[in-house]
Amino acid sequence: MTCVMEQPERFKKESRNTTEEKPVQRSKSFSFKTQREVCSSCEKTVYPMERLVANNLIFHASCFCCKHCNTKLSLGTYAALQGEFYCKPHFQQLFKSKGNYDEGFGRKQHKELWTSKDSENITKTA
Repeated sequence: MTCVMEQPERFKKESRNTTEEKPVQRSKSFSFKTQREVCSSCEKTVYPMERLVANNLIFHASCFCCKHCNTKLSLGTYAALQGEFYCKPHFQQLFKSKGNYDEGFGRKQHKELWTSKDSENITKTA
C-alpha cells in the first residue's frame, strides 16, 4: 500500500509560459570608465591609495623626490621651480650658492638673455 500526499496549492510549481520570460542582462565586467593616471616621474599607473598631486602633476608617493638629493618629499617639505622639485634645504642652498634662481639651478642668467637680445636689436638698426 502506497500513500501519496498532495502538496497544498502554495507549494505547487506554477507552469510558466517560456515566451513570457525575458533573459536577465548582466554586465560582463564591473568597471568604471576612468582615465588611467600615470606618475610624472616613473610613467607607471598610479592607484588612488598611492596618489600624490603637486603643481598639478601626479606622482606615486615614493617617486616624489628631491632632484638634488633624492630625498622623499611630502606636500609640506618641497619647493618647486620650473617643474623641478627640491627639498626646502637644498632649494635654499642652491639659491644662496649663486644668489639667483637661474645660476644656482644650472640655467643661464636672465641678463645673458637680455644682452643677446640687445645685440640683435643693434645689428638690425645699424
